[in-house]
Amino acid sequence: MDRTKRLVIATVMGFVCGFVCLGLATSGPGDVPIPVALTLITGRALIGVAIGISCSALGHWAIHGLVMGLVFSLPTGFGSMLGPEVPGFTPWSMFMWTVILGGIYGVAIEFVTTVVFKAKVRE
Repeated sequence: MDRTKRLVIATVMGFVCGFVCLGLATSGPGDVPIPVALTLITGRALIGVAIGISCSALGHWAIHGLVMGLVFSLPTGFGSMLGPEVPGFTPWSMFMWTVILGGIYGVAIEFVTTVVFKAKVRE
């Protein structure tokens, strides 16, 4: 039951972070195309799933969340480099911000899962 609880909480938090990410993206000057919006939401949800099913503790919960967030944001980061030019953002800065925010979302997901709901990693 603990593993299921952890998976559900982390996945739901991943979706929440995905909608936060979409909100940040839509606050910019242009519209966000539907495929990009879906990529943002599902990419952050994937971080939640990965954190939920991971059985590797990596020492501290914050390190675990950071590593998982960074690693699982790489595909979205590379995809963001292929998107249309956004005023004020180069493709490289889009990549960096996507991956950095993925690490932050990973820590937030892990915090809520491990500290708030006490669904710790079981090895």
